[in-house]
Amino acid sequence: MTNDPHLTGLVGPVVHDEIVAARAPWSHRVDAGQTLRVIDVEGNQAVDFLLYAADDDAERYSAQDTIAAQANIFLRTGSALLSSEGRAMMTITGTSVEYHDTIGGACSCESNSLRYGHHTKAQHSCVDNFLEANLRDGRGKRDIVSNVNFFMNVPVEPDGVLGIVDGISAPGLTVDLRADMDVIVVVSNCPQINNPCNGFNPTPVRMIVTA
Repeated sequence: MTNDPHLTGLVGPVVHDEIVAARAPWSHRVDAGQTLRVIDVEGNQAVDFLLYAADDDAERYSAQDTIAAQANIFLRTGSALLSSEGRAMMTITGTSVEYHDTIGGACSCESNSLRYGHHTKAQHSCVDNFLEANLRDGRGKRDIVSNVNFFMNVPVEPDGVLGIVDGISAPGLTVDLRADMDVIVVVSNCPQINNPCNGFNPTPVRMIVTA
């Protein structure tokens, strides 16, 4: 029996439990049948998320296939994250947030400079985190594809313009993903401080894997 509220509803033994510091990268293998729970510990923290097939780096998360298959740009309970081969990599089995973003992308020094001014060019970015995490497994810049943004609120306005607004999360809210194949999960705990996706204050997240 545990009093840890972050474990509520999880079935099976915990095989990995880690706090990812604010602004930091993270990567971990999740085997088929295991569940990854992503916890927004303090609330209003965007989590940029990529997937690679564990046994074939050429197969990786595909935003295009995922959006086309579900005919929706937002991810909810039941949404399958499809690969570049059209196969389910992970499926969202539960989320305490209404929806998650597929189109907002990852911040970079280039996008920061363009949106917020040249003085932001040296700021740490999600692309920097993805590069750092991927290099551990021999992947490079060309292996970074369009990513999921868990807990990030990117509404589409009536005129088609994308907004980046205050997140819809809160302390302790979660998203659970079941691995449908053996995958490498790569995360940037978003360091962005120039727009409200992190409430202008990046905070830690917790990653729990259960068998």
